[in-house]
Amino acid sequence: MKNSLLIALREFKERIGTRSFITLSVLGPLSVLAMIFLLFTFGGNSKQHWNVLVADHGNLLESKIMPGKSGAVSYSFYNGVINDADFAEGKKYQKFDALLEVNEKVLTNKIGFVFFREEPDLRMQSRVQYHLERRLEEVLIERFKTVSLEDYRKIKQPLTLRFANVYDPNEESSNLEGWAGLFFGALIFAFIFLFGMTILRSVANEKSNRIVEVLLASVSPKQLMLGKIIGIGFSAFLQFAFWLIIIGFGLYFMRENIFPDMLDAGNMNVTQLVIDSAEQSYQESHFAAREYNQFIELVFERLQFSNILGFFIIFFILGYLFYGALFAAVGATTGSESDGQQFVLPLIFLLCLALYAGYYTLNYPESPMASLFAYLPFTSPVVVMVKLTMGYGAGEVYQIYVSMIILLISAIVMLLIASRLYKNGILQFGHRVRLKHIFKWLRKT
Repeated sequence: MKNSLLIALREFKERIGTRSFITLSVLGPLSVLAMIFLLFTFGGNSKQHWNVLVADHGNLLESKIMPGKSGAVSYSFYNGVINDADFAEGKKYQKFDALLEVNEKVLTNKIGFVFFREEPDLRMQSRVQYHLERRLEEVLIERFKTVSLEDYRKIKQPLTLRFANVYDPNEESSNLEGWAGLFFGALIFAFIFLFGMTILRSVANEKSNRIVEVLLASVSPKQLMLGKIIGIGFSAFLQFAFWLIIIGFGLYFMRENIFPDMLDAGNMNVTQLVIDSAEQSYQESHFAAREYNQFIELVFERLQFSNILGFFIIFFILGYLFYGALFAAVGATTGSESDGQQFVLPLIFLLCLALYAGYYTLNYPESPMASLFAYLPFTSPVVVMVKLTMGYGAGEVYQIYVSMIILLISAIVMLLIASRLYKNGILQFGHRVRLKHIFKWLRKT
């Protein structure tokens, strides 16, 4: 083990002193911060004017929803039922931004539905809800000239207006937390691929230069392989630490200095309130006091970084050991550098499969295929990050630990297989890699 640590120290010092390591350690997180800043700045913007089609099943509203015209919302009425799928694809409905469904039940259950093409901000949502709620109160007063106290309390119950994407009414692909999880998983595999390729190139170069023959005079092949994986892994972890510190400081700086009032409803936008006061309710003005941005709320409110980062580090380490051993085995079994380049394509395919598995899980989190991807060691780091940010259901938390145990066992098995291939293939030169060679080296002790 002492020899492995010495080799790991040599690999670590060699990596952290390179210009590419320093550049990526600084420019990488700054690029991520720049992307986050753009999302914070422009991600919450929505259309300033909404053209809404009201599907009034029983002509309840009598083609009227507000006394005058609004500069923010225009309403058109249809006395009948419009299916959300027809609204999404029908050519005659494409000029409308949203479909507001109204029927007789809304007077008693106080529930309405809005199907939108592009998600509106809270100001627009509260505006539409206020317009409908005010009109329904007028309808009730017209119908019931004298009402009991109990009926009056029913009238004053708040309206619940449910908003849904007309192209995704079940919200299968609109989960921002899931996209954040996919980003974390993609980050894991970006580091794995980057430093896995470093392992492969290092092994292939030492093999082609015959330096490995000198090294094996002092250490065993297993110690040499472990030293490389551990040393390069420590450099990867150090770079990740730099990313974490810079991004964390950048987010804190944005929260305190650039976007301090985004999540504080107490910071009132007085000018905007005065401009919109003619057509806004108190609740609407309260929401207008802040420009709602879903990405800011996601990062600063909804993501549990303390929980996510812990599992992120664990799956990053286990995934790196699993794929690192695989990259080392490929480098040791190649007979030339061209062979190593050819074997990179299947490895890239595996990484792309992992990213696809994460995207598939984002859209179909409860499907059997998503559960299978969560347990496969090739894909579990990405899939677990997606499911973790989306949230495991009651009684499903054990799944993340099952995935972790399977990945740990798979990493150990892969390290054992890689050490066998490394031992028997590192001194083989000038051959073309064939499956019979690999099986022969695996059987040989």
